[in-house]
Amino acid sequence: MEDIQSEEFSNILQTNKQDTFILDVREELEFHTFNVGGTNIPLGKMQKLLEDDDLEIPEDKVIIVVCQRGIRSKTAKTLLNNFGFKNVRNLEGGLLKLQRIL
Repeated sequence: MEDIQSEEFSNILQTNKQDTFILDVREELEFHTFNVGGTNIPLGKMQKLLEDDDLEIPEDKVIIVVCQRGIRSKTAKTLLNNFGFKNVRNLEGGLLKLQRIL
C-alpha cells in the first residue's frame, strides 16, 4: 500500500478510527510528547517481537505506522510487509509534518 499523507491521516484521526490500527514506532519518551492515540512499539523492539510472534497487531485493519519524521515508520512498514502484513501504510513526513497542519 502507498504512504498516507498528513491531510488524510488527520481526517482519519477526526472521524472513524475503527478500521485502522495506529502503530507508533518512536521511543517511549518521544511517544509521550505528542501522542495521536496509537500503540507504541519502538522500532528497535519490533524485529524480535515479530520473530517471536509476540507482536499483537490486528491483521484485519489498515495499519498506519508513524514516527517523528517518517523514516523509522518507513522501515517498520517494510519489516511488517516482510513478515506478511499486507495493509500497512507509512505516514509520509511523520508527526512533525502532521503537527504543521493541525
